[in-house]
Amino acid sequence: MIQADDFIVPAAARGYDFYTGVPCSFLTPFINRAISSNSTDYVGAASEGEAVAIAAGAWLAGRKTVVMCQNSGLGNCVNPITSLNYPFRIPTLLITTWRGQPGVADEPQHELMSQITQSMMELIRVRCMTFPRMADEVGPLLDAAEKVMAESDLPFGMIMEKDTVAPSKLDAPPAPVRKPGERKDLSTGKAQPARFEILKELLKIIDDNTAVIATTGKSGRELFTLADREQHLYQVGSMGCAAGMGLGVALNSDKPVVVLDGDGAALMKMGTFATVGAYAPRNLIHVLLDNGMHDSTGGQATVSGSIDFAMIAQACGYRTAWTCDEAGGFKDAMAAARASDGPHLIRVKISAGSLEPLGRPTVKPPEVARRFKAFLAK
Repeated sequence: MIQADDFIVPAAARGYDFYTGVPCSFLTPFINRAISSNSTDYVGAASEGEAVAIAAGAWLAGRKTVVMCQNSGLGNCVNPITSLNYPFRIPTLLITTWRGQPGVADEPQHELMSQITQSMMELIRVRCMTFPRMADEVGPLLDAAEKVMAESDLPFGMIMEKDTVAPSKLDAPPAPVRKPGERKDLSTGKAQPARFEILKELLKIIDDNTAVIATTGKSGRELFTLADREQHLYQVGSMGCAAGMGLGVALNSDKPVVVLDGDGAALMKMGTFATVGAYAPRNLIHVLLDNGMHDSTGGQATVSGSIDFAMIAQACGYRTAWTCDEAGGFKDAMAAARASDGPHLIRVKISAGSLEPLGRPTVKPPEVARRFKAFLAK
């Protein structure tokens, strides 16, 4: 058994000082210390997949990251690890517990995952080892992980057994309670603009110092078609993770950050609204392009017509939330958002369809990630 600082201190010496994740009882002493330590920053995520996205954003902003979760939550990590970390070659330390370990009594929901935890991590190209039980094992394991990640640019996993880390009290203030922000409806009822019209307006409004993260699908493809810039990151998978990635960037960079989201993607990980509202990055503008459908897959309807995204953002603690349905309202909302502290949500109701012909980014994801990282470092 080790003390939490037996890992956290040497990890911090190697640069790993940004932690995010979802708790597990096996992780309790370790996660408590990660929250309480002065040498680490911790972001509590609403889901394990969101934590992977937050860590990816933090890595882009220059941090070395650790994601923590229960092995039952490893299933929630599979999509972003395989369609975000893998194509973009974004490393992180992934610490997952081994609930249901053979010979250790546990709950029935852990029975299957306990049998496939290691093989699942290896299957998704995450090399893994057992989390160290002795203090003198920590440094060599971290060095081995560093070597693997330097060669692969992929996550490295550590599997934590029960009672690996000695008890540690949680010494941290309660999470701040955010008051509901301001909500404004700028809708006119006129014909809704096309997505590319709003993107064209966005490109006119933002400056060369603003980072833009576009969700998977046609948002990123149209943004690339209109203008390819080093400050653009085009997600090519990991649906629902754009806001989490934007949060990770915004918390670790002074640059303005704009997230281009879609209604289907936002619905997939609505817990991220709560996380963004709670951590309240002042430099984040969350633009939600809502055409009421999964446009990239043939126009199947989403349930966004029954949802008031601005009201949700307001309730989650966004400082302001606008709804608009034409370019003029979008420009007014963007002007107000850029002139005040965020986070802000701008929901833009748009029409169906996209640019024709519509290409795809020709810059490969690893290059997109690294030029974006270099942009953030300026």
